[in-house]
Amino acid sequence: MDGKSLNITGERIKALRQIFPEVFAEDNIDFELLKTALGEHAHPREERYELNWAGKIEAFKEIQKQTAATLIPEPDKSIDFDTTQNIFIEGENLETLRVLQKSYYGKIKMIYIDPPYNTGNDHFVYPDDYTERRTEYEQRTGITDQDGFLNKKDLWKKNTKENGQFHSIWLSMIYPRLFLARNLLREDGVIFVSIGDAEVGNLRLLMDTILGKENFISTISRLMKTGGAKGNFFTPNVDYILVYAKNIEHTEFFRSKIQKEQIDTYYKKIQKSGTRKDERYGEERLYKASLDPRANQRYWIKCPDETYVIPPGENYPEKLEEGAKIKPNSNDGVWKWIYETYKREFDLGNIVFKKTSTSALVDSSQRQSKWNIYNKKWLKDQQEKGKVPANFIQKFENRQSASELKELSIPFDYAKPSNLIKYLIEIANTSSNDIILDFFSGSGTTAHAVLALNQSDGGNRKFICVQMPEATPDDSEARKAGYETISDIAQARIRKVIENIKAEQKGKLDFDGGSQDLGFKSFRLAPSNFKVWRSDATGEALAQQLKVFQNPYGEDTQQENMLYELLLKAGFPLTVSVTRQDVGGTVPIYHIGTGQMIVALDTVNEAVIQTVLERHPQRFVTLDKLFNNDDQFLTNTRLQLKEADIDFQVI
Repeated sequence: MDGKSLNITGERIKALRQIFPEVFAEDNIDFELLKTALGEHAHPREERYELNWAGKIEAFKEIQKQTAATLIPEPDKSIDFDTTQNIFIEGENLETLRVLQKSYYGKIKMIYIDPPYNTGNDHFVYPDDYTERRTEYEQRTGITDQDGFLNKKDLWKKNTKENGQFHSIWLSMIYPRLFLARNLLREDGVIFVSIGDAEVGNLRLLMDTILGKENFISTISRLMKTGGAKGNFFTPNVDYILVYAKNIEHTEFFRSKIQKEQIDTYYKKIQKSGTRKDERYGEERLYKASLDPRANQRYWIKCPDETYVIPPGENYPEKLEEGAKIKPNSNDGVWKWIYETYKREFDLGNIVFKKTSTSALVDSSQRQSKWNIYNKKWLKDQQEKGKVPANFIQKFENRQSASELKELSIPFDYAKPSNLIKYLIEIANTSSNDIILDFFSGSGTTAHAVLALNQSDGGNRKFICVQMPEATPDDSEARKAGYETISDIAQARIRKVIENIKAEQKGKLDFDGGSQDLGFKSFRLAPSNFKVWRSDATGEALAQQLKVFQNPYGEDTQQENMLYELLLKAGFPLTVSVTRQDVGGTVPIYHIGTGQMIVALDTVNEAVIQTVLERHPQRFVTLDKLFNNDDQFLTNTRLQLKEADIDFQVI
């Protein structure tokens, strides 16, 4: 625990060392050796195809930065703080993503974000002078006050179209956030990014760079609204959702549920006898003219009147018997199955012959057949497998969002419908205990969707939502209703959704014994509770710093805040179990997880050390100040814990 967020550059160098150990000399990378190792894949930079923009190098440097910031728990704003697994974080999302790197690296199943669309009216954070120190920039722009604390206003800038680097600024904003977000995805994880016309092309190229072209899944077109008369050439009724996998080889195929209207339209027949009696099914033609010719899929099928039929074409099998095949050419029709599959389905009673005067098939005399052939598609089977979703969504228009927010008495515009996010979470094959992250949370739509989906299917998915404390306009309905920031709106929405679910569940019996998680932990991004060492201090400044560091934290710092900072910087999730024990009835220590760590922040004495030895955690963390300059006690403690094979860290 060095007090900082994950060193991204260091982690990538470690990964490179694992793959190419031969290119390292005295801990430095020999780039000539690396080029040799890469062989023909190493190309001169000037010949490389890439997306470029003004400020790209500076944006890349944002990825490499570490932070000493932390997250402050806010139990008063939470519901079931001690037990819930859901997280809401108020804070600037780039810095928050840095803070989350150690604790959530490779743990997120799905990310959904709805970033600003860069229409010229959007607000987002971007640095406008990289020559300044970060602290100077933050104070100058009002992100922090003179003491280094984050302000709640003036955090967002407007990227107007008159700006000469209109697209570049947007790319510089989104690039480091997507890069850090990718780190958090599991190997089977996926990310959905809503975007509009202005940046969809740039975003596609950018995500190809960050996640790899091979991990691109689809661009979903979504119907936002119908009608309207805006625009000079076309009314903008569609936006887009880019979908990428972390690793396409580990990603399950997407499947959606079959909707009631599809069941009523297609699965209308009911089996009247046999092993599948009373089951619903639909029928699908065994021959479709659109099928590509494939080997082993052109053969005779015997009909109930002893005739043989085959799709139309130029070549026919020599033998007139069922299953006799011929290799099709480009003009020959084929069945959708090979013969062995057809025979298996026939034996199961899943083939239907229907007499007709309009069949596209031909019989053995090469006249038009009297038969059409269908296979049964059982509703139960299709529901278990799910349906391949289309990449055009027209069910969730924006007006649905306005309606649901009105029902919750939440004054907010331009949110996505929660049913849209719910649908995306569903098709991404998320299951219980999977984590869904949204770091452009807005009014809390993703949290709403997770809670609603868990209610409908009995799941137990978790959400992490991050939202800037962006001030609501002074004359807005939200401000009139008492909401000073967008994050206030999001947390209020989550509470109201939870209240509604609890009201619906009241009086219902919980037959499966798995109660839904109807709570959330609230946190706020803040500077470190511990004083940050300035490595550039010299002379009198260094002497002053040494004096200040006799006490590593402020006098009014709360233990709970320090505890959660230590958990984050030790790599524990924000939902890890924390159990307080009062040693001797008066001295508090904290047990983290199931024997992973014990933390002492109030007092360290012989009784505390003895308790640590008895509990035998993997790690014991405490403050140097608590030893009261007793070097002998500190040395003895270190030796005792080393002998017990307990990692001992003093701050």
